[in-house]
Amino acid sequence: MKAGIVGLPNVGKSTLFNCLSNAKAQSANFPFCTIEPNVGVVNVPDRRIEKLESLVNPERVVPATVEIVDIAGLVKGASKGEGLGNQFLGNIRETDAILHVLRCFENDNIVHVDGNINPVRDKETIDMELQLKDLETAEKKLEKVKRAAKTGNKEAQKEEAALLKVKNGLEAGKSVRAIELSDEERAEFIKPLQFITDKPVMYVCNVNESDAVTGNEYVDKVKEAVKDENAEVLVLAVGTEADITELEDYEERQMFLQDIGLDEPGSAKLIRGAYKLLNLQTYFTAGVKEVRAWTIPIGATAPQAAGVIHTDFEKGFIRAEVIAYDDYVSYGSEAKVKEAGKMRVEGKEYIVKDGDVMHFRFNV
Repeated sequence: MKAGIVGLPNVGKSTLFNCLSNAKAQSANFPFCTIEPNVGVVNVPDRRIEKLESLVNPERVVPATVEIVDIAGLVKGASKGEGLGNQFLGNIRETDAILHVLRCFENDNIVHVDGNINPVRDKETIDMELQLKDLETAEKKLEKVKRAAKTGNKEAQKEEAALLKVKNGLEAGKSVRAIELSDEERAEFIKPLQFITDKPVMYVCNVNESDAVTGNEYVDKVKEAVKDENAEVLVLAVGTEADITELEDYEERQMFLQDIGLDEPGSAKLIRGAYKLLNLQTYFTAGVKEVRAWTIPIGATAPQAAGVIHTDFEKGFIRAEVIAYDDYVSYGSEAKVKEAGKMRVEGKEYIVKDGDVMHFRFNV
C-alpha cells in the first residue's frame, strides 16, 4: 500500500519527501530505505511499540511501514500530456492514497509557477487535471456499457446510471470521492475503475515556522474549500522539518520542537495520517526474540491477520490468543495478564482491533 505526494512545482514536495527519508527525523532510531529514486519505505511512528519494547526487552524490534512516493510536479495540461503529465498520471494511478502538498507560505526567494500564493487555486489546478483524466476513463467505459444497456441488460443499466452520475459530477468540477453514489454503486461499478479522484486524500498545508502550530489565513481557506470532501488537512512547516532533520542529536531535536511549540515532528503525524488514509491498522506480536508491528486492513479477521505473518498460519488457523494493548501495559507482562484472566481466546470470526497483542495457534 502506498501514498503518493503530489502538488505543483516549488510547493515543497521533494523537501517533504527528503524529510521523511531522513532517518533522524522521527525518533532516536528510525530506519528508512529508498526502493527507487522517488519511492521510500518509512516506519510508522508508534509509541506503543516503544512501550512494548521496554516491557519485553526483545532481541529486535520491527515497526510497521508505509510506502511514500514522490511524484513529479504537475503543470496545467498534464491530462493532455503537458510537462511530465503522462508519467505523473501513471504514477499517481498506482498509489492508494494522495498527499496533496499546498503552498501556504510567503517567500520572495521561491518562485510560484502562477506568480502569487493561492493554495485553493493550486488545489483546483491539480483537481481539474485529475478530473479530466477521470472523465476520459468514465466516457470510455460508458461507451461500452451503453450498448449492453440498450439490449435491456439490467446490470448494464445500473452501471450506466452510476457512470452517468460520475460523468456529470466530473463535468461540474467535482472529484469522484465527493459525488453522491450508493455504497453498492461504488463497490460494484466505481472502485474497479480506479478513478484517480476517488482515492482518499490528505491536504498538507506547507507553512512558515511561525504558523506551524496555529496555521494561517491560507490554511483557513483550504479548510473551507475542502469541507465537503471528507478529506484530512494537516499543517506542516516543511522547511522547519528539514532543519530538524539536520540536527544530529535526538535530545537537540526534541528541544527544537519544544521551542516552536510542537510535541513531535509534523512528519510523524503525516506518516500516521497516511497509514490511516490507507485504511490500515496495526496489531503486535511480542516475545523475547522480537516485538513486531504487523500491518492489516481495518476490519481484517483473525485468520487474515495471521496470514500476514505466513500464508500457512491463515490456512491452518485454529485460534488466536488476544491481549488488549492497554491490558498488556497495565499488567506489565503476558504472564500477569494470563493470571488476571485478561487473555482472550478468539476464533475465525474475530475482527482484529488496532493495538491487539496476538499469538496464533495453527495446524498445517
